[in-house]
Amino acid sequence: MGTRERRGRSYSADAHLASLFNDALLNISISSRGSLALAAVGGYGRGELSPGSDLDLLFLHNGNIPEADLTKAVEKILYPLWDSGYSVDHSVRTRSEVKEIADTDGRVALGLLDIRWVAGNRDLVDTVESVALMDWRKNGARWINELRKYSQERSRRSGELAYLLEPDLKESRGGLRDITALRGIAKTDFVTVELDRIAKAESTLSNAREALHSITGKSSDRLSFFEQDKVAELLGYKDADELMLNIAQSARTVDYLSETVFHRFDQYRPAAKLFSFKGRGSNDENVTEIAKGVGIYRGEVVITGDLEIDPLILLRAAASAAQRGVPLSIDSCKLAKEKLNSFPEPWPREAREDFVALLGAGNAMAQVWEALDQAELTQILIPEWNRIRSLPQRNALHRHTVDRHMVETALHASLLTRQVHRPDLLLVSALLHDMGKGLPGDHSIIGAEIIKPILQRMGFSENDVSIVETLVMHHLLLATVATRRDLDDPTAINSVCELISDPLTIELLHALSISDGQATGNTAWSNWKASLVADLVNRVKKQISGVGLPPQPEFSESEKDLAKSGEIHLSLIKRDEITELLIIAPDRPGLLSIVAGFLTISRLNVRSARTRTFANSAVMRWLVLPDVYAPDISESALKQSLIQTLNGELDIAEKMKERASSYRSASPIPVPPPIVEVIHDGATEATVLDVRSHDQMGLLYLLGKAVTEAGVDVRAAIVSTLGAEACDSLYITEVDGRPLDPKRALAVAQSIEQQLRANKI
Repeated sequence: MGTRERRGRSYSADAHLASLFNDALLNISISSRGSLALAAVGGYGRGELSPGSDLDLLFLHNGNIPEADLTKAVEKILYPLWDSGYSVDHSVRTRSEVKEIADTDGRVALGLLDIRWVAGNRDLVDTVESVALMDWRKNGARWINELRKYSQERSRRSGELAYLLEPDLKESRGGLRDITALRGIAKTDFVTVELDRIAKAESTLSNAREALHSITGKSSDRLSFFEQDKVAELLGYKDADELMLNIAQSARTVDYLSETVFHRFDQYRPAAKLFSFKGRGSNDENVTEIAKGVGIYRGEVVITGDLEIDPLILLRAAASAAQRGVPLSIDSCKLAKEKLNSFPEPWPREAREDFVALLGAGNAMAQVWEALDQAELTQILIPEWNRIRSLPQRNALHRHTVDRHMVETALHASLLTRQVHRPDLLLVSALLHDMGKGLPGDHSIIGAEIIKPILQRMGFSENDVSIVETLVMHHLLLATVATRRDLDDPTAINSVCELISDPLTIELLHALSISDGQATGNTAWSNWKASLVADLVNRVKKQISGVGLPPQPEFSESEKDLAKSGEIHLSLIKRDEITELLIIAPDRPGLLSIVAGFLTISRLNVRSARTRTFANSAVMRWLVLPDVYAPDISESALKQSLIQTLNGELDIAEKMKERASSYRSASPIPVPPPIVEVIHDGATEATVLDVRSHDQMGLLYLLGKAVTEAGVDVRAAIVSTLGAEACDSLYITEVDGRPLDPKRALAVAQSIEQQLRANKI
């Protein structure tokens, strides 16, 4: 099975048709014989004839042949073909008729690009071929849009080839029809198509189709479950799983290239040029730099820095692309594969946050992850990923391959980030929860063992590693107990409590169970099952302690002395890309908002903060990451600007509005709305508000401003940025220092939430 056999089959058909054609000419007048030609189009025209393929024929004539002669000649060719069992798709037209229909039907126009002379008047065929190509290029933009529409229709009708248990090798998304479309797009000269990237994929899919036709003796292109073993054996694969893995990988390559090509076409420019890691920077007028070593060029996120010096650019670019909802350049991915052989271990904080930001971007994440995966960059980030890449699941409940299912689980988890206190752990566990699939034994237990070194390389703390291990090991626990046990039986609840003993883990496990079930499909996750799992979780939560309060920051003796002095203090320590700031200033209403705004207009992005009032001063520790346009940080200059701001010499509100007007603060991708909740557990001298929101420019300034406008004071704050998510705890009091009563606390939380949702600086 292969290209040689398909070509041989095509040439054999050519010889048979030429013989029939010549015999047919003997039955018509001599004057008519030079007026007719026979051509192959479509797959037959390309010489790709499978056993069950149609013979796509075009009978061309110059209009001078009498109708009787034309009919007689065509029938003399078709009847013997039909009698021999051939499936024939034919048309009879003049050159002008061909042009007329091709001008209105993209499928006809596409098929003519592969026209090939078989017999008769060769000039007729050559003329149609040249006119068809000229018209195709002339109307290229129109036909590309038509091809995209056809592809979308096929996808809705036949699904995605890479993730189907019984795919249609020709019609499904990523199949042979899409390969033909890519070849047609390449001939428009509107956009560059790297056809060499799909040569192997085309061979794999074509061979599988040929084998399927040979085995079934039919023209159907749907590779059913029962025929996969036979096709695998005929093609020399070890088993059906290996066959389907290769088919899935091939379809993913085709689909990814198709998406890239359509995106590039939408830019109405030629494909993005290859980038030199040293030759192109922020000074290029066509590049908008959005992060260190990362820019946007012609609608794609590109790498502009040197990966050999700064390998973290890879995740920085991936996170930037996903959070902006734009593709990651295929050329940048290709060059990244050439430049990167490994990734720093353990990952620094910045890389870990970028990874989480990538996972939390929802649907936009899938395209970026596919770009990394196509370039084999996921294997550099997570070497273990290679084993499960395109791994089929012979399970009727599952719609997707193992790796795609885990990506889908992360997509669903991104919608639940407001429901948990550690969205980073939820997203990572969602992506990795089935890493044990495909190995002997319980995949949950094996998966927990596999992910431990992965998380350690990523730089997660031992406590975080332990939590994610538990989530992976027990990711089926809640659904199993909820659907198989009597929830009124105390032993059922106790069985879960014995395994999950803290509220954070049960909260995360609940969200992971929902995400996993939804990613599997409606068969595996229903409203009935969701309600049972929620009931189980509520019962378990009643038996374990509530969510604990985060501890308020502690101070060193030197920090206490500075706070007692009542003076403004600023000092900084640079730690690689992150800068640590210690700011101490006399406390006053709105101080948190003012300082947060000051850092924002200084182009310092807050990654975390710890603040607490001591001796009438606020002691603040900030971890900040300068943005791409920030000047070099000078301790003395920064302190001087801070003093001016606190003395009212700088209008922080006006400066923030100016910054917001030049910065797209609203997320371009759909994100869950912010949530502000009152934490009732534990005794404290202040009321604790739990704030969860998508991170954005000026978020902490906006939050502090909302607190001030609510007429309350911030005694302490713990601010954390986890990827693209902000998780903040505010210890608030009335202005006179009293905790808020429950009714007042709820009203303040609702007021702050409304202002955050309004998103008005």
